[in-house]
Formats: sequence, C-alpha cells, structure tokens
Amino acid sequence: MYKQFDKNYVAVDCIIFGFHEGRIKLLLIKRDFEPHRGAWSLMGGFVGRDESVDKAASRILEELTGLKDIFLEQLYAYGDLDRDAAARVISIAYYALINIDHYEEKPGAKWFAFDEIPTLVFDHNIMVQKALRRLKRKTIIQPIGFELLPEKFTLTQLQSLYEAIHQQSLDKRNFRKNILSMHVLERLNEKDKNNSKRGAFLYKFDKEKYDAMVEKGNSFEFK
Repeated sequence: MYKQFDKNYVAVDCIIFGFHEGRIKLLLIKRDFEPHRGAWSLMGGFVGRDESVDKAASRILEELTGLKDIFLEQLYAYGDLDRDAAARVISIAYYALINIDHYEEKPGAKWFAFDEIPTLVFDHNIMVQKALRRLKRKTIIQPIGFELLPEKFTLTQLQSLYEAIHQQSLDKRNFRKNILSMHVLERLNEKDKNNSKRGAFLYKFDKEKYDAMVEKGNSFEFK
C-alpha cells in the first residue's frame, strides 16, 4: 500500500543556545554545500533509516558540537512545500542549551548574539524565533536556564541570564527573593571575587531537590 505514496526526506535542525557575557547567543554554521553554499544555517542533518528523530537530533548535536547529555527538546515540525528547493524535506526542529565554556569551536561555526543574527537559509529564522519564545515560557515553569550557566554561579549571573532570556530588567531584591524561595539552589562556601574584594557567594543548582519537589507535585514558577 505504501508504494503509492511519495517519499519525503526527514531532517533535524538544532537551535543551539548559549550564554556569554550577559547575552543569549545562537550557534550557527556556514554551509559548505548547495543549495545556499556559504550561507549561515542552523546545525542539522537527515534522520537515518535505523534511528528515531530524537536519536538523530542527539547524534547530530554531538557530531557538530562534540557534546552529549545536554538539554535537548523537540520544538516543532516544518513542512512547507517550498521550504527547500533541492527536495521535499520535512524538518523536525529541536532546541538545545549548552554551556559555551564546554564547547570547542568547530570550523565554519560561529556564535551570534541575537541582534547580530544574519538571514538564515530556508525557514531557519522562523525556527529561531519560535525556539526563543519557547525558552522564555519554559524558564518560567522549569529551571532549564541553569543548563546555560557554569556549575557554580553567583545570583548576579543568574539574574543576568534571566534578563537576557526575557529581554527585560528585573528588580534585584524581588528576583533573589523569588529564586531563593524555590529551594532549588545550594549556597556554597566559596566566593567569586572577580568583581569585588568582598566577593559574592557562589551557588549551584540542586537537581535532586528539584526532582523531589516535582515528584511531590510542587511546581517551579518564576514570577
């Protein structure tokens, strides 16, 4: 029965977010093949015959960044008829969050701040904007933003991250009160003294406490 239907290609595109110097950044790669050779693109590839789309996304991400076991979530399916001039390609978009310090630069790849993103191939600019909207919503109800920070961070760095994601300034006192009331941070007996002699206490995200909170039916909601 299946023979009567047209065959289509299935691809995966990864929107890779990082955080550096107070700015959310996007990892792009310059295409070295047609169509659109030399243009900037999301990192992606085709789904293999013997793998699921989730496994393909993880594989492609590891091949192109050298990283694995990172936050990766399916975003949306894109299948407009004319999205790829070379063939009928349906793309499953994913977004990933990585610590830039763990990423080793690859040939042809470059980090772009959001006000510097060039015109991308196909419908990749649309994918990026949808992923950013999802990231904003997700960080309100789930602490996925910690994936973008080093293992140890200050509350100032954490606030800077949330301000970058939500593109607005946050009141320092209210932010700290809200984030500490969630009981998912562990204060360490260490200080970051890069910006002052007195220094600022370092914290780390306590995933076990968060998982236990979710299991009890409690929710993480940042206001």
